[in-house]
Amino acid sequence: MTDSVSNSLLIHYCVSSQICGWYSCWAAPEINQTHQGTDSTATFIETSEGVYEYVSQPLDRWQAEKLCEYKFASLLSESKDSQKIPAKLLQSKQINFPIWLKQEGPTEPRTRTLTSLVFENRTDTKYAKLLVDFPPLPEITVCAYIQWEKAHQDFATVFSYAVPDFFNEFQLRGITNEKGFVQFAIIVHGHHTPYSTLFLSDGQWHHVCATWQKLNGTWAFYADGKKAASSTISTTQDIIQGGSFIIGQDQDSFGGTFKAKESFSGNITDLNVWMKVLSDEQIEVVRSCNAIVQGIVYSWKSHKLKIDPSLLQMNIQFVCPGTSMDCQILQSRNRAVDYSPCGNKLPFICYYTHDLYQRLKNTNKMNRDRTFSSRVNAVANRTLISEDLLEGGVQQLNASEASTSLKAIEKVMETEGSLEDPADLLSVIQFLKGVADIEAESSAEDFEELSHHFVKVTGAVLEQSDPMLWSDVNPIIRGPMTLVRNVEKMASSLSQILSDEKKEISIYHKNIEVGVRQVDLDADSHFYREQGTDKVDQITVPMKELEGIAKGDHVDVKVVNTWFDFDAFRHLFGGYNCNILPENSAVSDGGYKYMGTYLGSAVISSTVLVGFQEISTSVQYRLWQRSKIPNDSGTLEQRPVCAFWNYSINPENGGGWSTYGCHIKKSIHPGETVCFCNHTTNFAVLLQLYDVQRNPDEEWTLRTLTFIGCGVSLCALLVTFILFLAVGVPKSERTTVHKNLIFALAAAESLLMFSELAKNNEVVCITVTASLHLFFMAAFAWMLVEGLLLWSKVVAVNMSEDRRMRFYYITGWGLPIIIVSVTLATSFNKYVADSHCWLNIQTDIIWAFVGPVLFILTVNTFVLFRVVMVTISSARRRSKMLTPNCSLEKQIGIQVWATAKPIVVLLPVLGLTWLCGVLVHLSIVWAYVFIVLNSFQGLYIFLIYAIYNSEVRNAIQRIKDKKKALSFTNCSNPTNYVSSQRNTIWDTGKPSLTPPSSVSTHPPLKNTVSIGLVVGDGTDAGVRIGRRRRDASVRTLASASDARNLVANHPVNISSILSTDTTGSDSVRYSPESFTKDSGVRPNPKKWIQGIPIAN
Repeated sequence: MTDSVSNSLLIHYCVSSQICGWYSCWAAPEINQTHQGTDSTATFIETSEGVYEYVSQPLDRWQAEKLCEYKFASLLSESKDSQKIPAKLLQSKQINFPIWLKQEGPTEPRTRTLTSLVFENRTDTKYAKLLVDFPPLPEITVCAYIQWEKAHQDFATVFSYAVPDFFNEFQLRGITNEKGFVQFAIIVHGHHTPYSTLFLSDGQWHHVCATWQKLNGTWAFYADGKKAASSTISTTQDIIQGGSFIIGQDQDSFGGTFKAKESFSGNITDLNVWMKVLSDEQIEVVRSCNAIVQGIVYSWKSHKLKIDPSLLQMNIQFVCPGTSMDCQILQSRNRAVDYSPCGNKLPFICYYTHDLYQRLKNTNKMNRDRTFSSRVNAVANRTLISEDLLEGGVQQLNASEASTSLKAIEKVMETEGSLEDPADLLSVIQFLKGVADIEAESSAEDFEELSHHFVKVTGAVLEQSDPMLWSDVNPIIRGPMTLVRNVEKMASSLSQILSDEKKEISIYHKNIEVGVRQVDLDADSHFYREQGTDKVDQITVPMKELEGIAKGDHVDVKVVNTWFDFDAFRHLFGGYNCNILPENSAVSDGGYKYMGTYLGSAVISSTVLVGFQEISTSVQYRLWQRSKIPNDSGTLEQRPVCAFWNYSINPENGGGWSTYGCHIKKSIHPGETVCFCNHTTNFAVLLQLYDVQRNPDEEWTLRTLTFIGCGVSLCALLVTFILFLAVGVPKSERTTVHKNLIFALAAAESLLMFSELAKNNEVVCITVTASLHLFFMAAFAWMLVEGLLLWSKVVAVNMSEDRRMRFYYITGWGLPIIIVSVTLATSFNKYVADSHCWLNIQTDIIWAFVGPVLFILTVNTFVLFRVVMVTISSARRRSKMLTPNCSLEKQIGIQVWATAKPIVVLLPVLGLTWLCGVLVHLSIVWAYVFIVLNSFQGLYIFLIYAIYNSEVRNAIQRIKDKKKALSFTNCSNPTNYVSSQRNTIWDTGKPSLTPPSSVSTHPPLKNTVSIGLVVGDGTDAGVRIGRRRRDASVRTLASASDARNLVANHPVNISSILSTDTTGSDSVRYSPESFTKDSGVRPNPKKWIQGIPIAN
């Protein structure tokens, strides 16, 4: 499209209250096409970034945004679209600045400093008098902000206007009824109107206006910008001039004679008087802290008041409600963003994406006949449905006119049956969107009739079951929930006509049900059920929520419920039906392959209203699964998910399903799902479809193998833990870490084996889940400590043993406790899975376990890699020392063994077998491998760190040999025998004897660095590399055969064996010199390998 626009559009916006009365709505008017050069209020400009429709007709920000939404577009957004506006558009002379921008975040309210009159108690002295000369008043409007004191039951006078000849010339008085609502009445020329309920006495500021006109005696009350009551009063003369206007007192004489029981108690501010009747729009402007100057008699100024000295004045920062908030505007052609009161009227731009604009144009081209729209317009005898969707505008209709229009649409739809053209369906939806904005300001009968016709037409729209039709319509109307939202708007407005005489309204259609009722706060709960005979859906507001509302002194509480039949509603989704949940909410594993998510039930909603304000409460709902997905192969499985429609997700497409705050509570009958959600909105049960990759026999085998493995591991871990405690294994960092790992792993596996028994009790299930989370996290944390301890043996760490152990305990137990506590505190409601006692994998909660585990496995993998590299290097050097001329095959064998041995030994305690879990989805073989490696992890630990651990074996052997030694000593020298476990050393089941006192021994050298893989009691799994400052090497007696050689050359008595001190060392160190000097055995220096002396 060129700069000279070829098409333009005239949009009518009617605001005449004389034509439409007090009732208004958005609807499509007659369209006037204008040609180039003709005055117009709308201009389409197409660019590479999108299509922009400039509307020069000024509207306030809310009306502008509503008009754009009515046309399926969106108001230009500062955060998304304004930066895309091409220079050609900004420089167009057809656009006048400033223009409205859509504000993504909340608007900022404006504040004013106002002087408030504080009437603390009822007295006959406190008053304020307006210092104004009043002219004759054929019309009058008085508005003020009032904070009502509800402690008194008698009527209170807000203001009184008296003249010398008549004291009750004009007066406003109020009273609190037994339900806590404030009712008002006016007195004109002595005539008293009936009391009308305006607002709840809740201690908040409320804006109250009273109007009267002589022409037909009409009076009206407005509360918080809304008309609350209106009628007529018999009077034929003006309000007399020259009177006395008193705030807070009833004048029983001209300007005086007050009575305490008739005085006002509360606070009053911003009282203004006009000598005209303000329109609805003007009253809303006044409520929003904006001034209406025309016709004003008195404007709120403290210096224009005569105030009694006993009356307290207070300055308050008053937050202006309604349209007083500041909204964003595009100030000029240089893209400057500014703010302006939202109630100001400015031009604006509606933004269309290229796809949306082309769809609307194509829809118009496809529908040239327009038989449906022409027939509707003919029946209604007016233009209800536009012949061009891009040229739809707005006009005002009252409730009666809207009902007549809906009847015309009903009649044509019943005659034609189904709508085959997307343009016709879009036109009806557009009209319904406008009718949904009608407010309940007409008579209760008219508005209830309108609601019935609205539901009936919406139900007829749902019956349009052509999937292709909806696939064309959904992208334009921004998703299928648009119809639901329209019905909810209408139902919320319907709640405003409830009264003491009519506390409930129900509207039934075969596809839609609407229920609006006042809530009895003394009831146990509030529930709504759809009108069915079999498998009835139901939604309930719990008793504790009603108690919370009652504690807040709320009285006017209403609940709006809607229900949409599944069979009539499911085809609306079309392409929206698949994958309607975020991808991370459904998980595939080796046994199940995620196929998609589908709507599986009716859609039900609940909205709680306190006054006119919507509040959020928790709800419980029961829905029956209606979806029937073909399962000819028998491999498909459906899993129910509790969800709600979140309009904030992907707002460009109308929102999306979410599971936040919702979970399955129970399912008593097959096909029934009971859900709990901590908020109110539209709810449904979604079905996640999985293709079962394993047959039931394989699943049974895997479960059985898991249970057996966990049982065997649990027994093995318990035996290992008992051995560490009972047989006297020497204390060390290594054994302490082992014991903590064994305890955490045993506790986790015992809970896992019996966790299924707790799933039917919510409290117990949460406790078991938290305990499983804690102990599995602790097990992995101690696996990390195992890795850190191993690293400290490979890389020198300048940290004392005590400091290391404190750090290890903080890592092993402190971090898991912190992680579990924070997760429970922040995500308690979505912590547990729906069907078993474990973390909820359909939310991000699972990352509170998976994230730390992945980090630990990554660290331990690096530790193992470093240890293997050191071991290989040591093995290579050792093989060159021992067998420098050995074959290549033998060297390779030595290196392979040096690589495999630490991997086999360290895998159980480092937890690296869990890495197989990422391969489970590839094949069932990996599932078996994963279960065998991990469920039998405790058995591996028992074999390597108990059965083949020389420390444990030595401790057991010491116990055995101690008994033998006791028996031998008692026989040979019972009086000289002293029993001491501390003075006994055993090695591999054989006595390892110390040399005689003449043997020269050396203490351990501080500058000795020994690097190797230590298993159990320190026996080398790799190669121990020693670097010594001294030439005299210190070596370890490591085998029973060496001990026997030593005993043969040095006969000693039993007392020398029993007195051997092993404190601070696991072995006795010797030097070659000692053997040479004292034993007569001359060792071969070449045979001093790994501290083992070998005699010639």
